[in-house]
Amino acid sequence: MSENPEPVYDRIREEVAARADRLWDVSLALHRAPETAFEEREAAALLAGELEREGFQVERGVAGLPTAFTGRAGSGAGPCVALLMEYDALPLLGHACGHNLIAAGGLGAALAVRGALGEVPGSLLAVGTPAEERGGGKAVEVEAGLFDGVDAALMFHPGVYDWAWAPLTASARVRVAFHGRAAHPTGNPTEGIDALGALIQLFNTLGVLERRLPAGSHVQGIITDGGRATNIVPEYAEGAFGLRGATTAALEDLVEEVRSCARGVASATRTRVEVTVEGGRYEHFRDNDVLSGLFAHHLDRAGIRLSEPVPGVYLGSSDIGNVSTRVPAIHPFVAIMGSEGSDHTPEFAEAAAGPRGRRVMLAAAEALACTAADVLLRAGVSEDAWACLRQKAAAGL
Repeated sequence: MSENPEPVYDRIREEVAARADRLWDVSLALHRAPETAFEEREAAALLAGELEREGFQVERGVAGLPTAFTGRAGSGAGPCVALLMEYDALPLLGHACGHNLIAAGGLGAALAVRGALGEVPGSLLAVGTPAEERGGGKAVEVEAGLFDGVDAALMFHPGVYDWAWAPLTASARVRVAFHGRAAHPTGNPTEGIDALGALIQLFNTLGVLERRLPAGSHVQGIITDGGRATNIVPEYAEGAFGLRGATTAALEDLVEEVRSCARGVASATRTRVEVTVEGGRYEHFRDNDVLSGLFAHHLDRAGIRLSEPVPGVYLGSSDIGNVSTRVPAIHPFVAIMGSEGSDHTPEFAEAAAGPRGRRVMLAAAEALACTAADVLLRAGVSEDAWACLRQKAAAGL
């Protein structure tokens, strides 16, 4: 890039403005027809089709996921930037996490970069990432090698705060099953081994454990199988537990603590226990200061000022964490409603189709595109971003 990058930024702004109505139509189409994890067939077809019509080389069904896709443009000689799109909805609540805005914003950024630069130096990758809410499409894509060779993974998330990065914890789902022995609670009570009693004891033990967990770590459980009849000592009981840790290492420690507690309870109650980590693990999010600083600078041009997150506040978990621990990545939050609100609510779903949602989506698309252009064209940006990632990895952050 020349010493004065403004002409490129100006062209990106023009490209986003020219597509504003179409991007909003895409966002509303997704909002009207919400599809849940791994079922996002219409959404994936719509987004992939938009990329294909504007000259991207589109590959559908990547990483073995029918609703995942990539769109690629560029010469291939130079840095590689990935612009990420989420488009799964929540059961019953629709787009109450605003993924329709994420998808349209990522799409707009990809189209604007290609339109502004013409022949893209390096590689521009638009990535369709299904099932963020449940199942972790990005985690699957990471393991399939889709992000190998990527120098910057860029996305934004609508929220109730204007924060430059996302304090997202690592998370895992653990199943604990106790096996006992059935008996009649009156006729032969001494023959029974109460599996449900063991599970309830585990809940009590974990309640004590939780009081000494570090910040960002917690355990939340439910009983998924507690027996079949009140006149039978339950021979089988099962619980599902959601575990979170401020870092992936803290999560791993917590999994082992839960496993140890379950084994202790089994020993005390003469039951047999099975502890299984189910599905993909979400790793904690590792913000890239270099890239998030560039995004915040560009978003400021649209009159949206990002700040640092409030210390000690965590906003859940996401499979973007699995990307961010391997390649430089950003995941800023941009408010579409006031801080008194919350995502995963009907009110947030309404805001995701409202005028503030439109303004934020277009501003974020422009800022993402300008950040992508910085990585592709400005000497040293990619190297600095990688240095930042390595430094945080070495510090365990």
